Amino acid sequence: MRASRFIAAMLSKKPFHLLLLSMIFLSAIADPGMKLDGPKIVSALSASYGERAAKRGTAWLDLMQANTSLSEKDKLEEVNRFFNTFHFIDDINLWGLNNYWASPVEFIGANGGDCEDYSIAKYFTLLELGIADEKMRITMVKAVNLNQYHMVLAYYVTPASIPLILDNIDGMIKPANTRNDLIPIYSFNGSQLWLNKDRGRTVANGNSSRLKQWRDLRQRINTAELKQPKLKLEF
Repeated sequence: MRASRFIAAMLSKKPFHLLLLSMIFLSAIADPGMKLDGPKIVSALSASYGERAAKRGTAWLDLMQANTSLSEKDKLEEVNRFFNTFHFIDDINLWGLNNYWASPVEFIGANGGDCEDYSIAKYFTLLELGIADEKMRITMVKAVNLNQYHMVLAYYVTPASIPLILDNIDGMIKPANTRNDLIPIYSFNGSQLWLNKDRGRTVANGNSSRLKQWRDLRQRINTAELKQPKLKLEF
């Protein structure tokens, strides 16, 4: 069944706020010609998270609509800048869980999240803006200066290119070879998982569904789950 027919069938059975994630995920990877229904998304954000969340959702939709004709580099800049205005907060404080990978709608609704949430939101938004999945990898790194694990989004002009890094710690998009503060560990996109080896080598290591958090996120998207944060971030 085509994504558009699947969503139409689901719309007759479930309220809008339970369908947001299915709409976003399926339109991004299954049916690129289908457009998101902005009014329904804004309405659902309002119902689930409040009016300020609805305004953030409107700004997000405007971002995607206004920037479709930009160059890929400019799309990266706009999306990186937009999401880096959100508030950083640890999962345990926001969601009451040690390691929760929020969907873009949950991130927008909560008005914040941690490094995984920034990277995931940027990834799905850039997919909506027409950047191919194979050009992007969500990348787990070791942040040397912070002495902790961290996640960024890497963009590859070509498979052999040095990637550009979209990061919430350093807001400037920079080539990976200038980010000596980051040591890559593994990366993934919608279909593939890579492990980083010595001397900058990456080795394909199967399907990205091997990652439990990624698998759980996609399952929640497909079943249209929305989690309520335990802490409201309204500034």
